[in-house]
Amino acid sequence: MPHSPDNDMTTGPLPDIRGYRLLRVINHGGMSTVYLAEQIALSREVAIKVMAPQALSDEVSRRRFENEVRTIARLEHPHVVRIHELGRTGDGLPYYAMPYLSRGHLGQRSFQNGDGPDEARVIETLRALLSALEYAHGRGVVHRDVKAENVLFDDTERPLLADFGIALRRGFGPRVTAAGLAVGSTAYMAPEQARGEDVDGRADLYSLGVLAWEMLAGHLPYEAGDALSMAVMHAQDPIPKLPPHLRHWQRFMNRALAKQPGERFQDVAQMSAMLDQVERRRRWPRMAAWRERIGGRLAGVSGPVWAAASLVVVATTATAFIIGDKGQDGFFRADSTPPAADTTPYDPIAAMLQPLPEAPLQVALDNARRQIGQRNLTTPEGDNAYASVLRAWQVDPGSHEVQQMVDELTGALGGALLANLRQGKDDRATDYARHVQQLGLETGTDTSDAQNRLRADIDKALQDRLAKAAARPDRKQGLGIAALAGPMGLSPEAARKLQSRAAEIPERGAASTTRSTADVAISLKPVSRDEFSRFATATNRKPALCRERASLLRVLARRDWRDPGFSQGDGEPVVCVSMVDAQAYAQWYSQQAGHTYRLPTLAESRQRAPEVSGRELSLWQLECGEGCKERRVDGSSWRSGDAQRVLDAGRGYDDVGFRLVRER
Repeated sequence: MPHSPDNDMTTGPLPDIRGYRLLRVINHGGMSTVYLAEQIALSREVAIKVMAPQALSDEVSRRRFENEVRTIARLEHPHVVRIHELGRTGDGLPYYAMPYLSRGHLGQRSFQNGDGPDEARVIETLRALLSALEYAHGRGVVHRDVKAENVLFDDTERPLLADFGIALRRGFGPRVTAAGLAVGSTAYMAPEQARGEDVDGRADLYSLGVLAWEMLAGHLPYEAGDALSMAVMHAQDPIPKLPPHLRHWQRFMNRALAKQPGERFQDVAQMSAMLDQVERRRRWPRMAAWRERIGGRLAGVSGPVWAAASLVVVATTATAFIIGDKGQDGFFRADSTPPAADTTPYDPIAAMLQPLPEAPLQVALDNARRQIGQRNLTTPEGDNAYASVLRAWQVDPGSHEVQQMVDELTGALGGALLANLRQGKDDRATDYARHVQQLGLETGTDTSDAQNRLRADIDKALQDRLAKAAARPDRKQGLGIAALAGPMGLSPEAARKLQSRAAEIPERGAASTTRSTADVAISLKPVSRDEFSRFATATNRKPALCRERASLLRVLARRDWRDPGFSQGDGEPVVCVSMVDAQAYAQWYSQQAGHTYRLPTLAESRQRAPEVSGRELSLWQLECGEGCKERRVDGSSWRSGDAQRVLDAGRGYDDVGFRLVRER
């Protein structure tokens, strides 16, 4: 950990930690204090982070924290700060020791030079951090606080990612500070993390995108006077534009800083691939600058004369390479004997009447149009639209005509993909999908409207095929259809939903209809908004809070069943209803209908799949969680791919509804 002189705070006694001699405070925050110390046995300087009493106020939270640190301590990577030891102070507060890195953090360094940022250094730093995140994510660890202050440098100037102290292993759910704010630094925080939602590695990649912007531009993409305003800007403000000399980074930033996780880089590999593209493109602005300098010297020269001057420059350059004997390396040798001078008089009129060579860009675009018309999309080799469009993009990626051609090819490839997919020609469909995905990565259009529409059409085509497999029924075929989601480029959420639906299909030959038990009749449809509204009006019931997490944005958008944060029709399933509300509704409805209604048990619910319109929902079940203050929900949802979860029974959730059974 770095030493910042401004943070030297010596008020209060230093903690007593066996085996260490604490020297001074080097950093302090609401969650913890970091001390410079000497490890007595090894005579080495270390940084010791001691958690504040209010951060971990009970023994359960302290043990959970220590379990998380043990997981983090197993991370061994050249760009991750190691944890030497975990323990408790003499006062019983958890601490962990790590190397003391005195070279400072990234926020204390400038990546700017005289004519702009040192892009090579920025890319080198990003690659090191991406390597660390790939390693951590592969072991189930999400950092959750990637920021300049947590990128430290060792004595060899190697960047290391530090302070996984608030990192989260998937499955624990989000944690919050004692002040009730979402964990992390809002200047770098992904929108979903600021809202207090569950996060995965894509939140780390968002934070890394903010860090990349800061290194390139010398300032943050969003700047505000307080944490709440900063969080709102990340969630709502459009992604800003980089200055013209950094425009080759804009597509990278648009993807890294996308508001929705599904529109962002999905993993480190995707972010690394586009970083490679940026590195290839970053030389092009230098060519533009050269053209501007040449143009400045010829200011005021008419168009034809400028064109002629350009041809003279090209001709002169070409002549320098073709006159005289060449060596094996192709360069002119000063001591070689030049050929006899050409005495033919130069005729400028004849030269001007010669046909101009075809522009490579126009040739590639014309070829692509012809090949799309002939349906030569990916074959034959050397004469297909895919190769021609990539050739055009390499010549001029900023051309509007090229962008239109990329979209046109995406549509043509997508049409062929869908036709083969619907006919069950999965190998051919997969080949088209591979070309579509590669086209998106090569041209930076993998999140374009054309690509997003195609993914939605693929999802629908797979769902239609699943429905046919369920009608037979044929689970094996259904699982094979669901397995196509990955090769087709669908999101992990979409893939999980398809797999969940396929798993519910009975084995081939099993009864295709579901039956109620002899004792209860199970409702197919969840209770609707209109039905619940009548109950709430009749009983004057106060709505439950919906997904109330310790969120920076909760003061701006208080949610309940009447307004869950997205539009719903009256006939759609009610959400944001707590388990307590659902049981109260069942009791009220029993009185109205003259029969006994209740929520189903998990076993009863599994007998019949619900008919859910719109978003995929989990459903409340009767089974208790710990102490019956928590109850189980069944089924994956649009927020969670888990087949079952245990949730707070007194709170509503925007991805959980309920249905009833009637006892006979």
